[in-house]
Amino acid sequence: MASNEEKLLDYLKRVTADLRQTQRRLKDVESAGHEPVAIVGMSCRFPGGVRSPEELWELVAAERDAITELPTDRNWDLDGLFHPDPEHPGTSYCREGGFLDDPAGFDAAFFGISPREALGMAPQQRLALEGAWEAIEHAGIDPESLRGSLTGTFIGCDHLDYCTDASQVPEGSAGYFTIGSSASVVSGRVAYTLGLEGAAVTVDTACSSALVAMHLACQAIRQGECDLALAGGVAVMSSTAPFIGFSDLRGLAPDGRSKAFSASSDGMTLSEGVGVLLL
Repeated sequence: MASNEEKLLDYLKRVTADLRQTQRRLKDVESAGHEPVAIVGMSCRFPGGVRSPEELWELVAAERDAITELPTDRNWDLDGLFHPDPEHPGTSYCREGGFLDDPAGFDAAFFGISPREALGMAPQQRLALEGAWEAIEHAGIDPESLRGSLTGTFIGCDHLDYCTDASQVPEGSAGYFTIGSSASVVSGRVAYTLGLEGAAVTVDTACSSALVAMHLACQAIRQGECDLALAGGVAVMSSTAPFIGFSDLRGLAPDGRSKAFSASSDGMTLSEGVGVLLL
């Protein structure tokens, strides 16, 4: 009888110990799901000549207007694009927006990319790569030191309209233009060039793309899928298609300026930029 009681007691002790261990593990999992995620680095380029978070702060603090007339350096037919009548087909009744300075500027050699390949890369891919490098440096980390690390890349990016005419592709460059014009490659380009071995995900949920990308990055960190994560978004207008399309939908503010929460709100602003956080 005593022997059976001792066996039962030992069994209950083991079950109790296992239960406590399970409770500790469950608590760790639950707490990890609510663990704060730190922003340790950031970079950005926005209209108004903004090329850093500090310059963005200065622009906002000074209440400067970063909306300008349509750019003259993109081979757009500006005379044929504008028409004040929204009913006029194939034109835009808005001729202002938020544009980046020199979106074509890119130091390809710095990233070990040939001039031919760089020519085939959409501006979104170039800017995402530069933004990722600058965000890592902003955190005080040598980007080269992350090669081979479990760092994720989550970038919001929609349709690329960099090259829509196959006849414009230089001979021998079709392959570069094929991957260079793919939004899915935006995150992969960053991960491959920097040697990051976490998930590489491009997100397209329209205007919320960058926010959703950051949400997915936070989830990946909390679930232990990566130790660090680059998260952000990039947008560039390589053609006039957005102006023509949204004019047809009557979605643009005639003066090119959104007036959020105002009774005088009359449409949206088309704008460009890149912003990347290191989480």
